[in-house]
Amino acid sequence: MPAHPDTALHLRADGISFTHPASRGADERRVLTDVSLVVPAGRPMGLLGENGSGKTTLLRILGGELTPDTGTWSAPGPVGVLHQELPFPAGTPLAQVVRDALSRSRRLERELEAAGEQLAGGDAEAARRYDALLAEATLADVWNAERRAEEVLDGLGLAEIDRGTPLGEISGGQRERLALAHLLIARPVTWLLDEPTNHLDDRAAAFLAERIAEHPGPVLIASHDRAFLDDATRAQLDLDPAETPLDAEPGGVTAYTGTFTDHLLARFEARDRWEQRYRTEQEELKALRAAVQDAGSVGHAGAAPRTEARASKKFYADRNATVVSRRLREARARLERLEREQVRKPPAELHLTHLPAAARTGGGVLLSVAGAAVTGRLAPTSFSLSAGEKLLVTGPNGAGKSTLLDLVAGRLAPTSGTVDAPRGLRIGHLGQDDEAVPGRAVREQLGEGAELYGLVHPRDLDRPLTALSRGQLRRVMLAAVLADPPELLVLDEPTNHLALVTATRLEAALEDWDGAVLIASHDRWLRRRWQGRVLELAPAAS
Repeated sequence: MPAHPDTALHLRADGISFTHPASRGADERRVLTDVSLVVPAGRPMGLLGENGSGKTTLLRILGGELTPDTGTWSAPGPVGVLHQELPFPAGTPLAQVVRDALSRSRRLERELEAAGEQLAGGDAEAARRYDALLAEATLADVWNAERRAEEVLDGLGLAEIDRGTPLGEISGGQRERLALAHLLIARPVTWLLDEPTNHLDDRAAAFLAERIAEHPGPVLIASHDRAFLDDATRAQLDLDPAETPLDAEPGGVTAYTGTFTDHLLARFEARDRWEQRYRTEQEELKALRAAVQDAGSVGHAGAAPRTEARASKKFYADRNATVVSRRLREARARLERLEREQVRKPPAELHLTHLPAAARTGGGVLLSVAGAAVTGRLAPTSFSLSAGEKLLVTGPNGAGKSTLLDLVAGRLAPTSGTVDAPRGLRIGHLGQDDEAVPGRAVREQLGEGAELYGLVHPRDLDRPLTALSRGQLRRVMLAAVLADPPELLVLDEPTNHLALVTATRLEAALEDWDGAVLIASHDRWLRRRWQGRVLELAPAAS
């Protein structure tokens, strides 16, 4: 981090609001309201919020891809927005993608050389142009561009791919990593990263965190990778609702200093304070309204003065009326002030409330996998799983984790070996990338009257699946798996696309669940805290 970051390099936004227009059967929806923020140069920040809170929308606005309803923003350019797919035809070779990423550095070198030749004449304008180009070239680190390209490809696990390979012939995960490599090689000033660790293994995620720490410009990261946010960021911007006066429109963003773990603790504490303040204010409002309505209860009009026997009743009645009148005025003033200054009711948080009791077909061994393999995808694998046991499947990309889970769920047959389970075993399978069925609504996916488990908002039941964000769709698919309570949960990357708080609560619920669980996950946060058994896979021989 630079000792004195240039404030001209800060990313700023002021009063950003945005409404998604009605489309695909979904109503118009406001997602951002009066968002103002500053992302300082050299201080990477996380962008947090519930699924559908507008994180991706905000990144696209800051990257100039969407126009907000209101507000202004500025970002030092060029601005790099990480897209999950590269804007190149499928036939483009990898070498061409690398050349494109290097093109700005090479252009700056040529322009700087030409500007240097103009300095001999002593022209002040030529000197200013040279200084500006030199500053831009220094930020872009143009003199190390070629070396940077090789380091990035190696760091992201792409160095072994032949440079002549067309994009259409590499995997989707490799293409997403290549999109990230393109940004890191090009080295724009501002980085806007949406889910940058998708398809990154531990080594690649650590490499990316190092590159972010070294970058002198502003970096804003929207990610569901809690461990990565802990490693790579030093402050957080949270789009979820925060304590707001009743007469103010909810919205904006709350800034927290520190890592994601620091933010999580501070957020829970802030939510508890908000809920406690709301309860206290509502109790006081109720009491004040009753007091104002029944003025006698405020002034204790029924209490007889101790000296009533020695003084006129009128004197004490008048004095008591004065006391009642004063206390009534005070109660009314307090009531008016509290009604004006009271906080808005905390919205119900959408998070997993519980897991259903596991189905029971008996005890003992539920699953026995003996030498199960799929040619080119999964090496021979053996393990057993008993009722109530928890097993985490780990391994590098290409080791066959998803393939193994598909075998267990019955979606795929092994080319050798066996997968045995008791007849009637109820398996709930959540795939890694379950797709939305066009034309199907949330209610149809879940089944009429299905329990929502705190994962789906009732207002979304009639929305088309295709109108949901990736996180919202993920919650619907998880609720659908739970709708018919299984005895064995088979979960492929269950925390992918889930809001961070929801993912944390899901892990806690799975730990306490009485059924058996088979999980495949790259989630380092989950793996660091896992208490069950672990099965590590190695890639199958090609």
